[in-house]
Amino acid sequence: MLERFHVPEEIAVRIQQGDMRASVEEIFQKMGMPAGDAEQAADVLLYADIRGIESHGVSNMMRAYVAGFGAGRINPTPNPRIIREAAAVATLDSDRGHGLVVGPQAMNMAIERAEKYGIGSISVTNGAHFGAAAYHAAMALEHDMIGLAMTTGGVAVVPVHGAKPMVGLNPIAIAAPTKHEPPFIFDAAMSSVAGNKISLARRLGVDIMPGWIARPDGTPIMEDTPIPDDYMILPLGGTREIGAHKGYSLAVMIEILCSVLSAGGAGPFRRGGASHHFVAYKIDAFTDVDLFKSDMDEYLRALQDTPTAPGHDRVVYAGLPEHEEEAERLEKGIPYHPEVIDWFRSIAAELGLENRFG
Repeated sequence: MLERFHVPEEIAVRIQQGDMRASVEEIFQKMGMPAGDAEQAADVLLYADIRGIESHGVSNMMRAYVAGFGAGRINPTPNPRIIREAAAVATLDSDRGHGLVVGPQAMNMAIERAEKYGIGSISVTNGAHFGAAAYHAAMALEHDMIGLAMTTGGVAVVPVHGAKPMVGLNPIAIAAPTKHEPPFIFDAAMSSVAGNKISLARRLGVDIMPGWIARPDGTPIMEDTPIPDDYMILPLGGTREIGAHKGYSLAVMIEILCSVLSAGGAGPFRRGGASHHFVAYKIDAFTDVDLFKSDMDEYLRALQDTPTAPGHDRVVYAGLPEHEEEAERLEKGIPYHPEVIDWFRSIAAELGLENRFG
């Protein structure tokens, strides 16, 4: 997370993860979710907050989820069912179930099939937002597997040289296990910036960066600027000259694997809600697990030992900063913006729940 997105320490309200977890579970249960599903959903959100992925933690997502339940977009008691399968693969109809619950179920299905076949893949249709993609990918790690998770985000991204949103934000995550080093866990949208980060920037009152958004006519904005009322998000890369065609095409690839492959349509032609795609690779079906992990450790250590460019004091890899952030936040509490805590106090009062935050 870029520094501009962190809540300044002087205004941050530090909350222990157990207190926030309990509050989130109570809200989900009030929305009609069974206790076990509420616990699972809260776990996905707190995973994000503990690891510093505020864009997909409770700050942005809880109010969106409460609105989704209220509008009937999220089914609190779904009955997911397999609608097509063949050996290592299957397509799951989510029954509009919460992605924070159905996503882990589908990833577990992929892991179970990988145990049997060496690889397992599940596509999900008719679903809802599944939170941080990294959570689902990382579920494979304890099984000595590589995990891959992706989902369709909101259709808010313009194609390269386009002036109309036609592509989803479409994040993808991959997690690979290690022996001693923190595991490699990469998670990113194929847009220039996650849509939720713009919400964070608005809450914090900070400018957005060059190459993130376009004007209503499709012209990329290439300077720091306050968030305008009317904008479109650019593909990863920002402009064609610095690689936006790559982010654009990767976003389309994810649209194909998630939505088209599960018979959910694509882009503005999607049918139903979000679609997801999960893959688990059983490492010992490909190579020796111990050798794989040793090779991962060797490479990740070498990446950290890379000589630094002027003005920088270290080189990191995906998953390392989050690992370090997790250790600090478990000790000191999770820093939230006061406005977020005010919302939790307000929703607790509205729903007749305990106010856990004073």
